[in-house]
Amino acid sequence: MHVLRPGTGTPLVLLHAFPVDARLWEDVAPLVPGDAPVLAVDLPGLGAARDVTLPEPALEASADAVAAVLADAGHARAVVAGLSMGGYVALALVERHPDLVVGLGLLDTKATADPEDAHANRLRVADVVERSGTVDEVLPMATALLGDATRARPEVVSRVEGWIRSQPPAGVAWSQRAMAARPDRTAVLAGFGGPVLVLVGEQDGPTPVEVARATAAVVGGEPVVVPGAGHLTAVETPEPVAAALGALVVRSVP
Repeated sequence: MHVLRPGTGTPLVLLHAFPVDARLWEDVAPLVPGDAPVLAVDLPGLGAARDVTLPEPALEASADAVAAVLADAGHARAVVAGLSMGGYVALALVERHPDLVVGLGLLDTKATADPEDAHANRLRVADVVERSGTVDEVLPMATALLGDATRARPEVVSRVEGWIRSQPPAGVAWSQRAMAARPDRTAVLAGFGGPVLVLVGEQDGPTPVEVARATAAVVGGEPVVVPGAGHLTAVETPEPVAAALGALVVRSVP
């Protein structure tokens, strides 16, 4: 676990996207209003968790790993926010460890399972990465996940590409298979009783604004739409992301 910002009280726990690691949140953490601790967890097989023994691919295992890390650190309650794959894990955490999550942030993500074509493509990519022993197959995501304006910022593209290059192929393949296996958790979201933030980049390709609206509608809300951002809002536009997360913490922890 990474302590991105020390603080007091119930922590804000941030779960990263695929195919990067907890560094995704470096710019957001210091900008989150308030004094709550801001923590980030590397999901199984990626970042500092590259050497863990990987079970059968399942995001339920990722959720259990996050819960175990928080328990080891003495945290029985947390506001949990995840971006893309991190959002899928956050929903699995709500399902499997409901007493742990007091507030839920779903950023550039969705509650539904993959459609058949996306499911098949994840398995294809996992096979290619595994056979090649490289992450070359997912390197184009360094630009594909970004909004138009961000693609014109070479320092951001280079940073994201560096994060992707540093991931172990085994962890990338495992993550793809785990995401492909995830079920629809719309009912889990509907049954969550705490505050929910749904946030999306205006130019998000994988989870467009209309998908975010449908996700927010499950809990009777509207998404926060970040102008000019693509799928990786946390690195593209950290200021509005941090502000929205700070507001979620305030709503979640009286």
